[in-house]
Amino acid sequence: MFVGIDVAKDHLDVHVLPSGAAWSVGNDEAGHHDLIAKLLELKPELIVLEATGGYQTPVVVELALHALAVAVVNPRQVRDYAKALGQLAKTDKIDAAILASFAEKVRPEPRPVPDAQQVELHAMVNRRRQLIDMRTAEKNRLDTSHVARVRKDLQKTISWLNRRIKDVDDDIDKLIRNTPVWREREELLSSPKGVGKTTARTLLTSLPELGTLNRRKIAALVGLAPFNNDSGTSRGKRSIRGGRGDVRAVLYMATVSATRWNPQIRPMYLRLIEAGKAPKVALIACARKLLTILNAMLRTNTAWKLEA
Repeated sequence: MFVGIDVAKDHLDVHVLPSGAAWSVGNDEAGHHDLIAKLLELKPELIVLEATGGYQTPVVVELALHALAVAVVNPRQVRDYAKALGQLAKTDKIDAAILASFAEKVRPEPRPVPDAQQVELHAMVNRRRQLIDMRTAEKNRLDTSHVARVRKDLQKTISWLNRRIKDVDDDIDKLIRNTPVWREREELLSSPKGVGKTTARTLLTSLPELGTLNRRKIAALVGLAPFNNDSGTSRGKRSIRGGRGDVRAVLYMATVSATRWNPQIRPMYLRLIEAGKAPKVALIACARKLLTILNAMLRTNTAWKLEA
């Protein structure tokens, strides 16, 4: 038995296969209680939901706490699946049915569900990223503004955002210091040259599978695994796609630094450039290598060291 749950801000639409049973509940404590009571009776093999900007987190945590197998999947992957089935219409009830079908046919692997502290840390790291994006936007406006009064207002906003970013950084530092496991993992992930606190914290919050999967699976999960683009005798360029964009973004920036300072990554980057690879292609290959190193470090609980 497989269950799809379409998540909205105020309600959850549920669809069960193969029975075809469907119902809706509120996306609140009472609705979650009713949903879990029904699902515990049904004992489904797998429950699938889409990632919907955080609205799914409370119900996912509740499902996991009751030992129900749950997987949170990329919405684009589900839409591609729906298109392949010829299902172009989109409503909450239809989406729940598609998710149930996706669970039955694709069988995505259930992800580890974060505990309350990890949810808090993830939210704080996301908030820091939002504040930085706002500061960047204000700085861009300052560069193009020539009106003194507007420039003064922009500078005040930038100063306020600087203070808010520092406050959030302090809160994140305090939370990590008070959680020994996170503190050890942050120090471990920050040990390679080029990897800073921002990268380490994003990996901690957005990639809990790090250290539990092999190098191919972790690269595919992040979106750094190249896919073939071949047809018949034609051999197209391989490319990366999908995966977790926030993780890939911080790894890319860390790799830019590592190609200058990391004695393990820099020689690889120079070798690829000398072989005629485009700089961006070389950077992606090095990012995949860096991810492999970090994955092995966390799996073996070993700090970075230069390979002999």
